[in-house]
Amino acid sequence: MPEPNPNSPRSAILAAHDVTKTYRMGDVDVHALRGVNVPLYEGELMVLLGPSGSGKSTLLNILGALDVPTSGRVLYKGNDIAIAGERELTQFRRDHVGFVFQFYNLVPSLTARENVALVTEIAEKPLDSGEALELVGLSERMEHFPAQLSGGEQQRVAIARAVAKQPEILLCDEPTGALDFKTGIKVLEVIDQVNRTLGTTTAVITHHAPIASMADRVIALSDGMVSRDETNPEKISPADLTW
Repeated sequence: MPEPNPNSPRSAILAAHDVTKTYRMGDVDVHALRGVNVPLYEGELMVLLGPSGSGKSTLLNILGALDVPTSGRVLYKGNDIAIAGERELTQFRRDHVGFVFQFYNLVPSLTARENVALVTEIAEKPLDSGEALELVGLSERMEHFPAQLSGGEQQRVAIARAVAKQPEILLCDEPTGALDFKTGIKVLEVIDQVNRTLGTTTAVITHHAPIASMADRVIALSDGMVSRDETNPEKISPADLTW
């Protein structure tokens, strides 16, 4: 299985080492991850590619401390969060990781600005909620409620909410999965801009192979194992992607 590249000049801010995840379904063991080694290097935009059932979401949940591995280590700056207690995991998620999911999970009774402010109130060094919304191109939609926003705009609010606490790591699980092509491209442009502007270490999981072209590095999963870990020789702007 592919190992993290020891000769990389960058440091792995977060890394899965020999991670396995097994679920018990009745009398059957389902092996979602089978000895996965995945480093996430500081400041990079990484795309985690694979078909449904390949283990992408399971791996992302483990890297983000939403789930724990059956075996293996998950190192954040050298500390194994796989053996951390719930209080430490909560602090890790709150202080260091932003999440963007396929569905936006916005509070319908709150405006875009208020949805973002939910995060800034608990963050140590947050962006102003208005600044976060401006970053994702929604400066004129701050006082609108989710029902008054398109799907793409709601996803951009969700991204603003995730980055407003200025996390070191942004984990995006199929962020374009509920969107049409043109809207999905706009969302990918925002994710790319956050990575470039704020230097946020970013991982995007997708089953759309062309999205991999916008990444610094591409990791492919197949049947719970890493089948490919490659650096893109040349990144493509999200605006130039087609699928």
